[in-house]
Amino acid sequence: MQWLDGKQTAREIRQEIQNSVMALRAQGHRAPRLVLLLVGNDPASATYVGHKLRAGQQVGFEVSKLQLPAHISQAELETHIRRLNEDESVDALLLQTPLPPQLDPDYLSECIAPLKDVDVLHPHNVGLLAQGRPYLLPPTPAGIVELLRRYRLPVAGKHAVVIGRSQLVGRPLSLLLSGKGEYAHATLSLCHSQTPRPLLRKLCSQADLLVAAAGSPGLVTADMVKTGAIVIDVGSTWLPDASR
Repeated sequence: MQWLDGKQTAREIRQEIQNSVMALRAQGHRAPRLVLLLVGNDPASATYVGHKLRAGQQVGFEVSKLQLPAHISQAELETHIRRLNEDESVDALLLQTPLPPQLDPDYLSECIAPLKDVDVLHPHNVGLLAQGRPYLLPPTPAGIVELLRRYRLPVAGKHAVVIGRSQLVGRPLSLLLSGKGEYAHATLSLCHSQTPRPLLRKLCSQADLLVAAAGSPGLVTADMVKTGAIVIDVGSTWLPDASR
């Protein structure tokens, strides 16, 4: 069995990015600037934003968090986004989800300028991705493909099963794996919450590459994975911890 060390790979990539940023600044250019928009006080969202803030700062990016109240109106939030779109010192925007119920995440994703849309949720960027000519790559799916590349695990002609159809991971990953490219050309099955359990077990047992991105603990068990399959888990779920 070969272990795919995602944490070590992430450390290597961060070092490479840090070197690139240092070289950029040595040439007289500024570091890339990312603004993270956090609405409300959702604990999971605050944790995720904190991770992104630290990761960006560690590689030398200029990263800042704009904390906004949970009761903010859609018009007010849109004003903040439009202002950041027009700010030439800001290279990238990320609107952390989920959002409070009075806000429409799809509409607000469309408000972010396509060239600053690091989550690749703007319809323009999603369309380019679907056509196989993306300008930006969605972060987690791109990370999965990069992990395959660094471990030299091509998937062309192989059966890839992706569990989860979120706009951030499952759907864009299915496009990348089934598209064209060095680590693509897979035959793909996309499973989700409405996939019958017997069918899910059958597809998983046939998978050459199995990616769990559903955030459902225990959804995939060892007896559902065939010998020699590549298994990548990117799902996360908040569970109570009695020891804390």
